[in-house]
Amino acid sequence: MKKTGAVRIGISGWTYAPWRGQFYPEGLPQKQELSYAARHFRSIEINGTFYGLQKPESFGRWRDETPDDFVFAVKGPRFLTHVRRLKEIEAPLANFFASGLLRLGPKLGPVLWQFPANMSFDPDRFENFLSLLPHDHDAAITLAKRHDERLKQAWLKSDGHQPIRHAFEIRNDSFRSAEFIEMLRRHKAALVCADTVKWPLLMDITADFIYCRLHGSEQLYVSGYEDQALDLWAERIRAWAQGGEPENATRAVAPLPARAKGRDVYLYFDNTDKKLRAPVDAGHLSERLADLMPHSQRKAA
Repeated sequence: MKKTGAVRIGISGWTYAPWRGQFYPEGLPQKQELSYAARHFRSIEINGTFYGLQKPESFGRWRDETPDDFVFAVKGPRFLTHVRRLKEIEAPLANFFASGLLRLGPKLGPVLWQFPANMSFDPDRFENFLSLLPHDHDAAITLAKRHDERLKQAWLKSDGHQPIRHAFEIRNDSFRSAEFIEMLRRHKAALVCADTVKWPLLMDITADFIYCRLHGSEQLYVSGYEDQALDLWAERIRAWAQGGEPENATRAVAPLPARAKGRDVYLYFDNTDKKLRAPVDAGHLSERLADLMPHSQRKAA
């Protein structure tokens, strides 16, 4: 029997003032917003890690406030990707992995590395970065022990030997390159399929999982997805989860053979600004894939 990968549809972040009294019930305390959102979606991206290092107690609290089968995606720090631009990053990378994300335990999902639109593909720089990334909790602890004095609280424990997945979101056409795709495949890192009006949309499969970010169908971070667009994304997810590829996928290289085990799919709506679109769109897309979703994922309100 053909296997199907796990499908997780969620949202990017959860702390948005316009959602209060709309997605979040009127009067819901802000400290309960994560637990409320986690009852509706199987996964959420943590955005705060992009802007600065978090504390171990924060990761511990987020783990405690979410269901047992919940998974977080964690955004890597912009200090590495946007400030250092992958140069001289050994200590900052160790600081990130020592900052507490391993405290999420089995709820630690993919680590998202988002690169700026003005950053071009540099083969040597990206090869070095990919070679530094840990692919399981044991390797992450070994790396984390090399943190420097700028990290005030270190977390150097793990629940066990668990894999760590990495996903790369690129925003420059120079990455539309066979060399880059093959590099990701060698290091088993996923190329993010990013739906946006501004940046390249590539669907090359480079890992045993798929990572998608939907930033807005017409206006970045704002506009929503209507029925036809959601139907198309549901078809794509179904193909990926079953180990295949969508028809007419936009690629830089030739497609891979089908994978009998299927592929896990993570998809996050990032159209979070101004309008209540992300949770609504995530709920509607989940409905279209109900047969692939566990009973624990409820319809979004």
